[in-house]
Amino acid sequence: MKNSSLDIFSSITNEQLERVFIESGVKAGFPIPSGDEISQSLDLNKVLVSHPAATFYARVVGNSMIDAGVEEGDILVIDRALEPKNGSMAVCYIDGEFTLKFINLDEKEKGVIWLCPANEQFPPIRITPDNDFTVWGIVSYTIKCRLK
Repeated sequence: MKNSSLDIFSSITNEQLERVFIESGVKAGFPIPSGDEISQSLDLNKVLVSHPAATFYARVVGNSMIDAGVEEGDILVIDRALEPKNGSMAVCYIDGEFTLKFINLDEKEKGVIWLCPANEQFPPIRITPDNDFTVWGIVSYTIKCRLK
């Protein structure tokens, strides 16, 4: 699925995606001698995908969520089987466009939802019954990517 600001890709989970796993961790301080730390493999599908038929990936475009640590080029793991909750980071479809925001249910006004960015340069978006609006999926993981 393609939109002007979001490319969405389905997950492929019929194959194992096993990669080397350094069980003892990688030290962020002084280096340690390498040894037998590589003791097993890790299947990323089993770690990242709870609902294979409902899981999609999308690359982030823009910087409205930068203060939440989500940067342009990062890859989102989006689970459409998860129920949206107040405070969920969600991919939302509003009036023909996708956007990534936090969901904020307005307790004062019934039926009003706010889509809140994590960057003060962007205003919140007020959703009312007049909008064509859907919570398309909930972000379950963000994969950090460094684009060159």
